[in-house]
Amino acid sequence: MHGLREPVAASVLASAGLGIGSVGKAHDPVAPVATVISQSFEPRTMLVPGSSVDVTLSLGPRPPASSSLRLHRVKRTTGAFSPKSVVASQGGLVFAQNMMYRHTVSVFNDKTHRLIKTIRDSVRLSDFGFGGHPGTVRGGPVEAAMSLDGRYVYVSNYSMWGAGFHHPGHDVGSPASGFDRSFVYRIPVATLKIDQVIRVGSVPKYLAVTPDGRYLLVSNWTSYTVSVVDTATGRQIRSIRVGRYPRGIAIDPQSRFAYIAVMGSSNLVRIDLRTFALRTLHGVGSSPRHLVMSPAGDYLYVTLNGSGRVAKVRVSTGRVVASAASGSQPRSMTIAEDGLSLYVVNYVSGSVSKIRTSDMHVIQRVGVDHHPIGITYVNSTREVWVSCYSGSIIVFRDR
Repeated sequence: MHGLREPVAASVLASAGLGIGSVGKAHDPVAPVATVISQSFEPRTMLVPGSSVDVTLSLGPRPPASSSLRLHRVKRTTGAFSPKSVVASQGGLVFAQNMMYRHTVSVFNDKTHRLIKTIRDSVRLSDFGFGGHPGTVRGGPVEAAMSLDGRYVYVSNYSMWGAGFHHPGHDVGSPASGFDRSFVYRIPVATLKIDQVIRVGSVPKYLAVTPDGRYLLVSNWTSYTVSVVDTATGRQIRSIRVGRYPRGIAIDPQSRFAYIAVMGSSNLVRIDLRTFALRTLHGVGSSPRHLVMSPAGDYLYVTLNGSGRVAKVRVSTGRVVASAASGSQPRSMTIAEDGLSLYVVNYVSGSVSKIRTSDMHVIQRVGVDHHPIGITYVNSTREVWVSCYSGSIIVFRDR
């Protein structure tokens, strides 16, 4: 079956009374993309009818290391958006969350860069089983997180406005402030329509889905908590107090531990997702804001909003092993698929820094529009999307 495309290979196997089992993918220097490069049997092997055959499909030649490439601007988009964040689905879409400035989520095609849908944040909570809020209410889309299977995007809302809401959230506050609890929306990629709402804490910011798909975690800024949501039911099952102003979340590849950046401190908090026990990782730096994890799960990278640096933390010890001077007030960041490069937006500097992860050396810094705030990396195109509060989205390609 070497060289056949998957549908043709499946047809050949079916004619012999066999089926396709697991489908793996691997880079190959010569085989065309999506063709079979290996199978789980040797030629002339006798197979029992009804057996399944595992195949591996080609991803084409291995791409160059991201750290050997440089960013080049390819697109600047403006329109009816003021994006707080951008998140790639890795399945053809990019979502931009426009908070209370536009009360929308803008959905773009990640190849053409064109806007394909604007999703309003208005819902009738009674349609989702929540009483006390007659009529239509509005949210304020902040951040988004994809489910691992690519079926759903979850969007946090800064606060809610409408009947039954009396004390909207604010960036300055605490659990004693009594801000209204807010909601997360679930949006199926197939329909791009809100199909589930999930009550969480006050002023939810960042959110992440565990790789095994079991939990959605949400950091609640003024509740000082992390909501643990059962994705099967769409209900918060735990509210874990982690400290003043929780923000970024990173989860290891095994879905065992979640790491939370506690921005009102110099610490990270680790949550054991089996027991929900907490451990504090002290002294990572001033005002840790955003987190990403290396693909292997051995390092965490932390933007330090207070010192203008990005720290590299060895997961096994919880210790900072290196750092880089990124720019003034580094906010969000993203990581290349190969894990060799970080891309960081510097809010006050108006720039994006590209950092080599091996030695935390800044290998490139490019200017963008006023107040860059969100960033995401599209694996298939090696493009970096940057959202700016001033009302633009800028796309760079690594080449």
